[in-house]
Amino acid sequence: MDEPRPARRSRALITLVLLLAAEAALLWGVVVWLILELLTDQPTSFASAVAILVLTVVAAAWVSTITVATLRGRSWIRAAAVTWQLVQVFIAIGCFQGFYARPDLGWALLVPSVLVIVLLFTRSVLEATRPGDPR
Repeated sequence: MDEPRPARRSRALITLVLLLAAEAALLWGVVVWLILELLTDQPTSFASAVAILVLTVVAAAWVSTITVATLRGRSWIRAAAVTWQLVQVFIAIGCFQGFYARPDLGWALLVPSVLVIVLLFTRSVLEATRPGDPR
């Protein structure tokens, strides 16, 4: 009896997974950096520092979950990924403005976010993440 062959993943889906994995890895890197800062430096507000750390852990876990679910072809990833990418776009816009503007960080957030949004709606990714048969 033949076993079902795994579906071949498109380049768009692989690129999407790689971009999401890079975002997740960078978020986990920020978590480590925040922990080190909390242990080695005196924050102005300890409660605020812990709150930012917790929010970053939640974001890193969420993007990691989206990445794994994308590999598994889950249909809900589109809404979750678009939501996260819009958060990054709004942060990127903030990076272009103000007295402490950091356009380099703005571009580093904006470009991958736009790419992920575009990839989410390509035909091959839509087909790979289509909901299954409701039976």
